[in-house]
Amino acid sequence: MSVSLSKNHKQTGVALITVMLIVALCAVIASQMTARLQMQMQRSANISFNQQAYWYAMGAEAFTKRVLITSFKDDKQVTHLGQIWAQGETTYPVDLGEISGEIFDLQSCLNLNALRAPLTKADNESEVNNKQKTGNNKVPARLAFEILLINLQLDGVSQFEAESMADSLTDWLDENSRISGSGGAEDDDYASREFPYLAANNFLASVNELRILEHFTPTIINAIKPYVCIIPDSDQHKININTIDAEQPELLQALLDSTLEEAEQILSARGDEGFDSIDHFYNLPEVTKLKNSDSNKDQFVVDSEYFTLKASASFNNSFFAMNSVIKITNNKDIDVISRTIGHN
Repeated sequence: MSVSLSKNHKQTGVALITVMLIVALCAVIASQMTARLQMQMQRSANISFNQQAYWYAMGAEAFTKRVLITSFKDDKQVTHLGQIWAQGETTYPVDLGEISGEIFDLQSCLNLNALRAPLTKADNESEVNNKQKTGNNKVPARLAFEILLINLQLDGVSQFEAESMADSLTDWLDENSRISGSGGAEDDDYASREFPYLAANNFLASVNELRILEHFTPTIINAIKPYVCIIPDSDQHKININTIDAEQPELLQALLDSTLEEAEQILSARGDEGFDSIDHFYNLPEVTKLKNSDSNKDQFVVDSEYFTLKASASFNNSFFAMNSVIKITNNKDIDVISRTIGHN
């Protein structure tokens, strides 16, 4: 009788342990399910918040179009820094967040894609190399780029290094695989690196793309960023004299191949609303006295058709940043030709 009771007691203990294990397992499973459910709910909320921030940024883009249309309603032939689009960064409060945006004129800076234009019309490589040595075949954008690099007085950048960087950039942009100069680089140069790649032989999409070009360093790229920009899929070299930043006369100095003081004088004489015509600029005494003023005239305009919007939006601790490149045709047709997500 005692043996039977002992056996029953042992069976009861095993059953109790089994039940406890089952309960513990159910508790673990329930806990995991709850945690995953909470994670899924938070993920869904984050997606919803990010989408709302995205649409806030798109709203800023739509508002920018209206601002540009209003700006050029009266001044159809002139773009200047006195117009409402050029009022700097503007922030608007919205429900559970805010929208910020700033418009920049892409023709107030040097378009690096303009260096894609052919350096020469020569029919054979020997003639190309001969003209490359003289520099007579250089397009205005390339000359301005080289002068800008030298005038910024960067450590280790002399005339030779400036020409090498211009050669490298030209080779990256042009459609052929021929080295344009002593500092040029094409497929063979990039394919021989530790992590090989090929030259784009196409337009730049971002100034940051310079990081993978021969001769360019982060120090140099950061130094030239305030003066250069990218117009997508365009080698246009038309600088709006009315929108060049007065605090960055080095760009105008490079474009005119003048002294820094002469560039500052021209920008000071511009006035708040700029020049009403390109002839007004050309006839400025500060311009006519320059030795190279006639040869550099074709670089300048007084109206612009390319702009970029740097927009950012926040909604309930979610953030979204976007850069939009906008083209205006005939002061009425506005097209967004490029969008970049994130801070550029």
